[in-house]
Amino acid sequence: MSAPMEWPPRYPENFTPGTDQEYWSPELETMPPAERDRHILTKLQHQVRYAFENSGFYQEFYKDVPVDPANLASLEEFAQLPILTKEDIRREQEENPPYGRFLCIPAEEIFRLHGTSGTTGRPTVFGIGKDDWDRIGEAHARILWGAGLRPHDTVMVAAVFSLYVGSWGALVGAERLGATCFPFGSGAPGQTERAVEWATMVKPSVLYGTPSYALYMAETARQMGFDPKKDFGFRFMFFSGEPGASVPATRRLIEETFGCYIVDQGTMAEMTPWMSASGCRHLDGGMHLWQDIVYTELVDPQTKLSLPLGEEGVPVYSHTERTSQPMIRYWSGDIARWDMVDCPCGRTYPTLVAGIYGRVDDMIIVRGQNVFPSRVEDVLRSMDEFGGEFRLVLERETGQMDRLTVQAEVLNEAFASREFDPAALEPVRERFTAALRRAIGVSVAVELKPAGEFERTQFKARRIIDLRKP
Repeated sequence: MSAPMEWPPRYPENFTPGTDQEYWSPELETMPPAERDRHILTKLQHQVRYAFENSGFYQEFYKDVPVDPANLASLEEFAQLPILTKEDIRREQEENPPYGRFLCIPAEEIFRLHGTSGTTGRPTVFGIGKDDWDRIGEAHARILWGAGLRPHDTVMVAAVFSLYVGSWGALVGAERLGATCFPFGSGAPGQTERAVEWATMVKPSVLYGTPSYALYMAETARQMGFDPKKDFGFRFMFFSGEPGASVPATRRLIEETFGCYIVDQGTMAEMTPWMSASGCRHLDGGMHLWQDIVYTELVDPQTKLSLPLGEEGVPVYSHTERTSQPMIRYWSGDIARWDMVDCPCGRTYPTLVAGIYGRVDDMIIVRGQNVFPSRVEDVLRSMDEFGGEFRLVLERETGQMDRLTVQAEVLNEAFASREFDPAALEPVRERFTAALRRAIGVSVAVELKPAGEFERTQFKARRIIDLRKP
């Protein structure tokens, strides 16, 4: 299947590769990087010109830029366009409800309406036209093909179906690919127990959800008398929503628990097709950047300047084929490192080598050291006595120094009496403390908790408790 050159691109409706083929689109996926950059530039020229001509927001946003948005000559010129933030979207949509002046099609042509939950501020709204939704399905099918999904698979979508576009994106991609779809959902009382029952009965071969939910499902299965490796039939899982799938110890734990491989995916809801950062069936952690679908740059978190391969920074995303509500140079707030990786799959995309391992606003500074929750998780899950969940408690000490306490569950098997006794567990606490000190470079307080102390979640795990006073 050759690279489409018209914009917006039109893809064959019924195309599917042979099941033994590695690539959905070999030309695009194995293209030499310099040639791909030229292809991406052409798409971005169309995308930016279209947004500039059809969106009142972008006309105002770009009025003082040092380049001509309608005639970008290079990716370097593209990088001179201003970065868009979630606060920009919130402000614009508050002043011009409900969509702001982002919408480039008549409101009556919106096919799907999605948004963010607004847990950290005013919810953001995005409308998706029918042609865009079809292209999202095409993009996700292509990426899921690279992850290993095939038409003979049955995909259990164990994520909430609501504003959250993750579950819908998994569903539309699997449907376009021709797989059997099992939109099970999550979030209702008792639904995890039902998920276990259905998974043992129907034997879906693929699971979509969050890493936290997969571990919760395994824990629930054991409580119900099932063995997740023997009684389920999963051959691989793909995840989004939190860093766990590229955290080495968490990744190993899930793969060993279920006897399958896992794939890390995900950018942002507003950037759907959100799978444009995705692992493949060969990549052991990390995510390829499918640049011809959504163009990704990494920028310095302070200067906002583009960074070369090999550096750590904040991903900034741009649609390349969106006609309804395009997002251009959208600030993610995540932290990642990118580079070229010689992957056995043969794809020539740059790769987020450790996935997305934190957020700028989740980074904890302890005595001058940057600490990400994902690093703490990796250490804890490598400890035999770890009971499955943890919390990070932030407090401010006298003198304005921040104090971090790691509250970690321990298994009952970690102590002979089977009664939780912190004094008897002092050797375990010391081992946890030493392992964390080696990994993050500073000493932190460790408190041990009995297994089951912390709530399990069917959604994104929220593990930071910030008790610092503003």
